Parts: sequence; structure tokens; C-alpha cells
Amino acid sequence: MEGTMRGKNLKYIYGPVPSWRLGASLGIDPISEKEKICTFDCVYCQLGKTIKFTDERRIYVPVDKIIDEISSLPPVKIDYITFSGRGEPTLTENLGKMIKAIKALRKEKIAVLTNSSLMFREDVKKDLLLGDFVIAKLDAYSQRSLEAINKPVNGITFDMILEGIKQFRSEYKGKFALQIMFIDENKNNARELAHLAREIEPDEVQVNTPLRPCGVKPLSKEEVSQIKEYFKGINAISVYESKKKQVMPISSEDTLKRRGKI
Repeated sequence: MEGTMRGKNLKYIYGPVPSWRLGASLGIDPISEKEKICTFDCVYCQLGKTIKFTDERRIYVPVDKIIDEISSLPPVKIDYITFSGRGEPTLTENLGKMIKAIKALRKEKIAVLTNSSLMFREDVKKDLLLGDFVIAKLDAYSQRSLEAINKPVNGITFDMILEGIKQFRSEYKGKFALQIMFIDENKNNARELAHLAREIEPDEVQVNTPLRPCGVKPLSKEEVSQIKEYFKGINAISVYESKKKQVMPISSEDTLKRRGKI
């Protein structure tokens, strides 16, 4: 049974969850399928293997379904309303309409977590430009590392991803962050990733390592601290240094588990 809000079943909303990057974050899952749908099959994903591998955008959840749950929110402290969930949120074709509808209803800022794979597309870029805070993944520094770490769907290349990030950054007026997940595969390439970050010039670099249960081991505090040294001169934060807020979720434990949040 899903969690409830004022008698309504929670299907698309989860949290708020304590985020080291976003404070009290109310999650929105715009795909909300039982199986993970993504353009990547990252080796460290806490949701497990990608079941439905695609780069085709379509509507998974009607906007009014999301708004119905948002409208039912009880009084709760929220810093960001965040698009994430069980897959890549830019795969949903009505992402921009969802963002506009929520902004018409709520005062909180909108964040979008993306794996950056579709940012080169004009329709995706147009939707992401509506967000207040876009956090874009960049774990790879080459085509080989992209295939080893992120395992993209056929047709998505490292050059396409990097160019898409740079083009989006040049047009975006909101807060923009790069999230880099460091694991054994790329820990010795922090210099190359820091070089790319300096080319992109994000407002923030999030130095991460997978602390939730997944298929790879996280790096130690010492390793992450050494990696962060390569990002001197950039506003860099790390998962080990940042503190999480105390947050009381309104959604059930089952809902949070399916989104990989506990």
C-alpha cells in the first residue's frame, strides 16, 4: 500500500527526503513505472539494472495526476521540489508542462536531476531551462569511460553528452551543478574531470561516491578528499562533508525504497 496524504494514495510523489545537495527535497517521479526506465545502466545505480533501455521520450504520467498529489500536500517544510525517481526524468515528454504547472501552484524552487544524456536535444533543453536548479551528471571523461561506468543506450556518445551540457550551460540562467560520481573506475581521472568542469564552468561541482547499497563499493573519505583537491578554484562540495537536514517524510517506507531513497 502506498503512503497517503489526506486520504489520497501517493504514487508520483515521495519524501521529503534529506538531501545533501537540496536540503528537504520533495521528489517527483514523472515516470513512475514498476521497472526502471533509463538511457543509462550505471554500474552504481541504487535502483539496480535498467529494465527498459530507451532514448525515446513519451508521456508516462499526465500532468493533472502530478498536480492532484501536489495540491494535496499537508503543511510540510520543503526546500526543493525535485524531479528524479525510477529512471531518467527527461525521458518524460511533458516534463516542461509539469514544471510550469507546479510553479503556478507552489512557491518552492524546482530542481531536476538528469544524467545529461539527452541535453543535446532541443526539446529536452527547452524543458530543463524552466527549472531553477539543474544537476547534471558527468562521471565520464571519454567514450571508453562512459561505456564502462554509465553503459549508455545505443546512439548516445560522450561527445554528444559533453556538447549538450556545454550548450545548455551557455543558455541557462538558473543554478547549474555538475554531479560526478567517483568510483574505482574513474577515481584516478579526477584531473581530467576537473579540466572538463573548468571548461563547463558550473555554479557548483558535487563530488559524490555511492553511499547507498549498490553494485560497487564507495570510495573512502580520504579518497574523496584527495579527489576534491583537483577542483580547487571551483565551488565544490562533497558527499562526506555535507550535512543532511532532519526531515520527516510524508510518503511510506515502501515508496521511498522503490525510489532508492532508503
